[in-house]
Amino acid sequence: MNAAVSVSVLAAFLVATVVLGVGARTRGSKTRDLVDWSIGGRSLGLLLTLVLMAGETYTSFSYLGAAGWSYTHGLSALYVVAYLSIGMAISYLIGPLLWNYAHAHNLVGLSDIVAHRFAAPWLGAVVAVLATVFVLPYIQLQITGLGVVVATVSYGTIGLSLAYLLAFVISESFIVLSGLRGSAWVSVLKDVLAVLTLVFVFVYIPLHYFGSYSALLHRITDDHRAWLTLPGPTSHSLGVGWFISTAILNGVVFTVFPTQIAGFLGARNAQALRRNAIILPFYQVLLFVPVILGLAALFVVPGLKDSNLALFEMIRTEVPPWLLGVIGAAGALSAIVPMAMFMLVIGTMWGRSVLGIHPRTAPRQRELAQAVALLAGVAALVMTYTWPNALVRLSLVSYEGMAQLMPAVLVALVWRKVSATAVVAGLAVGVSAVCWLVFTDHDPVHGINAGLVALAGNVVVLVAISLIRPAATPRDRLAQPESAIRVYPTATSTTCSVQSPPE
Repeated sequence: MNAAVSVSVLAAFLVATVVLGVGARTRGSKTRDLVDWSIGGRSLGLLLTLVLMAGETYTSFSYLGAAGWSYTHGLSALYVVAYLSIGMAISYLIGPLLWNYAHAHNLVGLSDIVAHRFAAPWLGAVVAVLATVFVLPYIQLQITGLGVVVATVSYGTIGLSLAYLLAFVISESFIVLSGLRGSAWVSVLKDVLAVLTLVFVFVYIPLHYFGSYSALLHRITDDHRAWLTLPGPTSHSLGVGWFISTAILNGVVFTVFPTQIAGFLGARNAQALRRNAIILPFYQVLLFVPVILGLAALFVVPGLKDSNLALFEMIRTEVPPWLLGVIGAAGALSAIVPMAMFMLVIGTMWGRSVLGIHPRTAPRQRELAQAVALLAGVAALVMTYTWPNALVRLSLVSYEGMAQLMPAVLVALVWRKVSATAVVAGLAVGVSAVCWLVFTDHDPVHGINAGLVALAGNVVVLVAISLIRPAATPRDRLAQPESAIRVYPTATSTTCSVQSPPE
């Protein structure tokens, strides 16, 4: 009976998700081109941009991973709060820069920006392939996270295999049809549920199990003091150096992550991005909730084999089934929205920069992107069933690998001497170094995040080649100050021209 109630509530929210996401197809622009599908026709206002970009930070990690990390490793889990806040502060500058550049040249994503900057479609294709390798594991991680949520909420009556399939079907149903706009509207529902449920569990668990917040904190400091310090109780490698280097690296990479760039480019104007950059760091305060509750789980459900279940195990038997269904819906949507975004950006990169660069296929870029988004989800789902450890293993280098693409965007857009040769050489050094350091268990390197070490080598190579053999990049392929940009929409598209001041 309990399972029937909780699953019914969860199912109602999942149906609402599909209706809301698919219904977004009829809103906004009536065009059906790649710009409309991949970045919402650059039409999202402040609110939708805010919830979309917030939705990308509140993934299943917010309900499972953060609590599980603090359960095992302690307060080093707060690196997530640190890097997201740093990234959002940096996005105050980077977001408008990328928005203006993409808007002026009718670009739709990371690989598209790189291809245009270097007038090299082949380099855009290389970036698309690399970014896909680094992003694909996140789809599987979200599928797995939603499976755990559904299995828990159903009191074990729904198996993981069926839950994985549900995650795939729901996210694909609206992302293929509605694109970015569908994710934005679903994010509204998801963010409302996320805020309400996190506030509820933060009030309920300490008072229900410990009587007060002070009693909880006293027990933590008395019995688990090691969890409150770096490097924590289980790993000597998660020290202060690792925390700082990871927060800095991830904070900067956050601004050029493909899903984040999609959020930037979908905004109606650059000012909306600046306002978001001011508001969103405050939103990350909510991430303290699962971290603290993960510490509380040390007393309530000690000895868990899967620490990711810490939060749900504390509430599963203590709250009424309907409320468990609501909390489960928040956790499920926190997996579905980012999973849809990951599939969208993979489809966008391939539709524009790989399959859509030939004159014969260029008019069908949207259809190609939708097909690739579907195939990316299928690939992640199949590997979840048949070879789950493969993508999980690859996820170890995902963020650190994505960091190696940063010079191709942030450095190249502002320094005209950077050439395609310099970018490729830097990428080769950086990606090789990351893979070697991580897969040979040399991460962190003397306490420093291996991704930052590899990025340093990447930048050194890029700078050296750029100084020895500088490129003569035309001015209009560099990022321009906003005061120097004048936009002239053409009669047939959103393509714009850029008028630069004289040299």
